[in-house]
Amino acid sequence: MTDSETINDIIRGDKEKFRLLIEKYQQMVFRTCMGFVHNKDDADDLTQEVFIQAYQALSKFKMESAFSTWLYRIAVNASLNKIRRSAGTSLFQRIESLFERDNNKVDFFSPVNTEDPESIIIKQEHSLWLKKALDSLPENQRTAIILSKYDDLPQKEIAEIMNITEGAVEALLQRAKKNLREKLMGDGRKKSKK
Repeated sequence: MTDSETINDIIRGDKEKFRLLIEKYQQMVFRTCMGFVHNKDDADDLTQEVFIQAYQALSKFKMESAFSTWLYRIAVNASLNKIRRSAGTSLFQRIESLFERDNNKVDFFSPVNTEDPESIIIKQEHSLWLKKALDSLPENQRTAIILSKYDDLPQKEIAEIMNITEGAVEALLQRAKKNLREKLMGDGRKKSKK
């Protein structure tokens, strides 16, 4: 059964079939949200929010693009809105949240973990630098790089999702990569001077 057949059935009253769309696209939506918010709980919440929004707006979906493209748009917008809302969060709350997340990431005493604690801390620091650099990009650049690198989408689909040309996507990706390199190199220089 195709997505459009499933959607038509849902619109005609078979609401249970929406579960099929959730099962098919849940990981995709989660991965996209995670690329923006970097926190599993927030990404889980956003994933739910995306599917609620999609369900409520399903009758407005014109099927001019793929359902996945439409769903990506909802996921990107929900993620960006979440980031904008949390921008008002106090610095103290953000730092506190960061420490809570880092404490939940790795169990140093787990028998499964064969890396030494120093390597784990270095990896976490690198991951944090990358996330901070990614978060500091302008929205369009961040969206393009997340869809490209986290979701591994072709530029043509990114262009559809962002409602821009493929050339514009290419330019955004180039600028995003350049900005990330500069930010990461700049952070590395600052760290080595300390």
